[in-house]
Amino acid sequence: MHYAELHPQDLADALTRGAPAVLPIGALEWHGTHLPLGTDLLIAEAFAARLCSLTGGVLLPPLMTPVATLSHPMSLQVSTEAYRTVMDDTLRGLGKAGAQTIAVVTGHYSPGHEIELYEAAMRIMDDTGAKVFAGAPLEPIGDAALLDHAGRVETSMLMAIRPDLVRLDDLGEYEPAVLGENPRLATVQYGEVLMSQGLGAWRMWLESDRRALEQWYGSRFDAYQAYVDVFYKGVR
Repeated sequence: MHYAELHPQDLADALTRGAPAVLPIGALEWHGTHLPLGTDLLIAEAFAARLCSLTGGVLLPPLMTPVATLSHPMSLQVSTEAYRTVMDDTLRGLGKAGAQTIAVVTGHYSPGHEIELYEAAMRIMDDTGAKVFAGAPLEPIGDAALLDHAGRVETSMLMAIRPDLVRLDDLGEYEPAVLGENPRLATVQYGEVLMSQGLGAWRMWLESDRRALEQWYGSRFDAYQAYVDVFYKGVR
């Protein structure tokens, strides 16, 4: 189900039944020579669509509100203040519309971007009573090595959904955009396995209670504590 295609009563019925509202967040960011600038968007959209198929969810159009993108003339980002406002208003609006469960799938997962997302999710749970689970597609699997950038993992995931956009032959000897394993090791099959594992983990978390979600965010804040100490010192 697509939020944009539903009539008001159809949306109300779906949300009353407990269908999760699924919101993808993308970015236009440098991913080296072998991946397109919209890699984060394409992966988030595809994962969110599969999550809706798995859970009977309502798919929203993606938001393009990244903060802390990799420095490059073609990377676009918004201010932290704009990101907070858009996330708060959108998630609060979904709660007012009747969403009992909200899933926010972000294809962009720099520490600063995710910290702001976690905080928005916690605020909306307090304000509306809705459950909000937010993170990257593979984040709830619990393996930090899977959160690479333009490496084997991210390249494999894009190969699984848009193999026509992956140009491994364009890779140079050194790719500064790559964080993680060599993207030349990427395969469609590995990408599909990762997507399946991620979807299973997301379904489990969407069925969790509020206390479990609060513990999830606590663990993610702990994981990024070093970043917070450096960049948020004196701010929070």
